[in-house]
Amino acid sequence: MAFAKANLSLVNYSGNGFHIWHYVSTADNSDAIDGAGYFNDAASEMNVGDVIFVNSSNGFGIAMVIENASGTVDTGNITSLATDNR
Repeated sequence: MAFAKANLSLVNYSGNGFHIWHYVSTADNSDAIDGAGYFNDAASEMNVGDVIFVNSSNGFGIAMVIENASGTVDTGNITSLATDNR
């Protein structure tokens, strides 16, 4: 599938260019979402260092924007957060 801007929400803006985002995709898994270019449609709003909480088709995790250049947004790998209490 593809990025759906309607599923991206700004959680917090600190005033110094740092954002915290939340993104939901029931169609895309974490590997698809953390690929370079997935968030390109939000390139004008995202900054390097921004944090994205991600609800994907295969779980919940967190990623950071590591590059945003020439309209291409790249995040680091999504770090999965525990979904059970083992």
